[in-house]
Amino acid sequence: MKLIDCRGLDCPAPVLKTKEAVVNKKLNKVTILVDNEAAKQNVSRFLEFQKFQVLVQEKDEVFYVTGKKGENAADTCSIHEKTDTDEKKIMVMVATDHIGHGDDELGSKLMMSFLKTIKEMGNELWLLVFVNNGVKLTTTDSEILATLKDYEAEGLHILVCGTCLTHFDLLDKKEVGETTNMLDIVMAMQLADKVINI
Repeated sequence: MKLIDCRGLDCPAPVLKTKEAVVNKKLNKVTILVDNEAAKQNVSRFLEFQKFQVLVQEKDEVFYVTGKKGENAADTCSIHEKTDTDEKKIMVMVATDHIGHGDDELGSKLMMSFLKTIKEMGNELWLLVFVNNGVKLTTTDSEILATLKDYEAEGLHILVCGTCLTHFDLLDKKEVGETTNMLDIVMAMQLADKVINI
């Protein structure tokens, strides 16, 4: 079994080191040491997408994330898979909690209106990603939270930057979406037919 020490590393380094071990080196059992909640979630989710059984233990403020692949587990190459379909895949990246500059109250109203109207893109809306100040829209006190939860229940995939949540001390207040990392976001951009930045 390979032990990978990722303590003190910022996103997406823990996931990239994990990817190198399990995808490039074809390891079937690995333990990754991380020292923050976001890295624990990101590494665990990456291993699960790679068809590993995941066990997380905590000792002295360090998370030991162990992944073990069974003999019959299917190999996967990436977190997101591109499907053969005629529908375009639109990714919307929300990097703020308001739209425009000048009047923040107006900007906040515009963002609420935008997010409530975004469903008009129909099935082409594939992925909604929240980064930087935008992650605040996915937390307990968000005015748009109910709408985002409805979207997720209807099948829209929502990713929320773990590094950003940690920076704003909001990781435990996130109410919708999956905690993600920059590797996921970059891969999603690569797979999307169109990326809209807000």
